[in-house]
Amino acid sequence: MKRTRYTEEQIIGILTEHEAGAKCADLCRKHGMSEGTFYAWKAKFGGMTVSDTKRLKALEDENAKLKKLLAEQMLDAAAMKELLSKKLVGPAVKREAVAHLQAKLGLSERRACRLVGADRKMIRYQSIRPPETELRQRLRDLANERRRFGYRRLFVLLRRDGELSGINRIYRLYREEGLKVRKRRARRKAVGTRAPILVEARPNARWSLDFVHDQLACGRRFRILNVVDDVTRECLAAIPDTSISGRRVARELATLIERRGKPGMIVSDNGTELTSNAILTFATERKIEWHYIAPGKPMQNGFVESFNGRMRDELLNETMFRNMAHARAVIRTWATDFNETRPHSALGYQTPKAFAEHLTTATDTRAAPTQNSARMSVAPPAPIGVSTQRALVPGG
Repeated sequence: MKRTRYTEEQIIGILTEHEAGAKCADLCRKHGMSEGTFYAWKAKFGGMTVSDTKRLKALEDENAKLKKLLAEQMLDAAAMKELLSKKLVGPAVKREAVAHLQAKLGLSERRACRLVGADRKMIRYQSIRPPETELRQRLRDLANERRRFGYRRLFVLLRRDGELSGINRIYRLYREEGLKVRKRRARRKAVGTRAPILVEARPNARWSLDFVHDQLACGRRFRILNVVDDVTRECLAAIPDTSISGRRVARELATLIERRGKPGMIVSDNGTELTSNAILTFATERKIEWHYIAPGKPMQNGFVESFNGRMRDELLNETMFRNMAHARAVIRTWATDFNETRPHSALGYQTPKAFAEHLTTATDTRAAPTQNSARMSVAPPAPIGVSTQRALVPGG
């Protein structure tokens, strides 16, 4: 607004002279103004005193302040709406939020920092951390090769290759590179107390069997017979075929026993192939204790179910099988990798093969049995009041 050279007091004085009888033309010549200006003053200040003008001036100033405050509040509300979809956690996110408010709403750095809740020194900070390009590339390549591995297993694999970085640095780079594994929807977990399942701490103490189903690229379905050592977590066999009968299961188990030795117990569900006469005869002739879990309770066969989940997540969901020959080759390669390369979290991120060799060496070189040498728990500790004196507790 253009500022006038006359104050309100001077304008009221000129209008008072006019009311006293002075002519408009004389007043305009005397004070150097136009008649239009004079009549504009008269329309605005006519009949007012000096105190009235001061009060009007104060009201106008107050109104201007209120308008400014209202505009600032509306601008702040608009800025907060811009930030509703952003989770302002961490310096990097806050820097992005401040830059967004400055670019889109034209806010000053000070005001944007106040709305975001960030210190201006932090916003202006320029990182001097090296880009770590080579390590990032190695991590990306490894994550692309092992698409269902999280940062812990990737860290173990990098350590094997001689990388000296700690797990916190690997986790930071893992997040910055956007390598987070998408979680698939999990089933509801059973609740309640569970007694531990105790087996002897040696290979072949107990095996678990189960079937996994999948299909070829042509749509033809096939199944995989998985055999797992519950102590060492080794995949003893992963046999794919379009049809696997009870006789085929007995034949494969006989071949496995000749190569590896007889297990102390075999655990399975109540499928028709595993309750057939061929399996009952096989268990009786070989004098193998065969335990069937309760119907509808797959958690009682948790070791092979966990293995099935890993196979489904890391292999079956990631691979399109062209034919049965291709499926057999890929599954055989994956099983070998599972036993010899893949770190297993339940074994302290050792491989199952290395863990089995450690158990075998410890058993061979042990002079006398100790408290920890006879039995090993492969389940969480028992709840209070549950007896754990028996060496073998059947699954379920």
